[in-house]
Amino acid sequence: MGFKRLYFDIETSYEIAWVWRPSFKTSISFDQIIKQSAIICICYKWQGSDKVHHLTWDKGCDKEMMRKFYDVIKDADEVVTHNGDNFDIKWIRTRFLLQGYKSMPELKSIDTLKISRQKFKFDSNRLDAIGKILGFGGKKDTGGIQLWHDIIQKNSRKAMSDMVAYCKRDVELLEKVFLKLEGFAKPKTHLGVYSGGDKADCPYCAGYDVKIKDRVVSASGTIKIRMKCKECEKHYLIPLKVYNDWNIKKLK
Repeated sequence: MGFKRLYFDIETSYEIAWVWRPSFKTSISFDQIIKQSAIICICYKWQGSDKVHHLTWDKGCDKEMMRKFYDVIKDADEVVTHNGDNFDIKWIRTRFLLQGYKSMPELKSIDTLKISRQKFKFDSNRLDAIGKILGFGGKKDTGGIQLWHDIIQKNSRKAMSDMVAYCKRDVELLEKVFLKLEGFAKPKTHLGVYSGGDKADCPYCAGYDVKIKDRVVSASGTIKIRMKCKECEKHYLIPLKVYNDWNIKKLK
């Protein structure tokens, strides 16, 4: 089986609670919550496929949706989200737990929000802003909170369709942003080794047509060799021993 990278995004409902009166100082306790949040829809796509899939709750019940998504996410070698480590993945894990799952597969997660914050200096780290800065355009306009009202309170099919379209656009934008930023972050999976190749092969695309750039010596005296893949043009480092073993293989 080939390497499978999954891009996904979720949209959640708001919580419904009783309050005495509206105020910016209002403090709401757990006992005041009438209806807890849940996941309204999940949109996802596999890298290499043009199709963006979607799953939706059934009139506020997400049990069947979560069952279907479990069968999807368990097959992913990597998952890519924007702010997913702090939001989407925690939500998914929580809903799996509450729907009776004993555990879920450990996810190898790539969060483009973290890449943006750690590696770049964009004016904003929001997906919408990064998409615009990189020339991909922004997120789809939801039209405001009324969209959530129509789904949660009226079970509107039209509103749900609009929500899915909004979520699908996020997934498409997410993939474009990640692929643009990918070469500036360390890969989570060495695709060269995953594909049965050598450690000196490109970890980003598994390319084996590579060239040696120079060597890098750390403060402790550790030597690494800087490589560049001729196929995807990304740079990466390999330990000196890996480089020497690779050279020996080439001479045989």
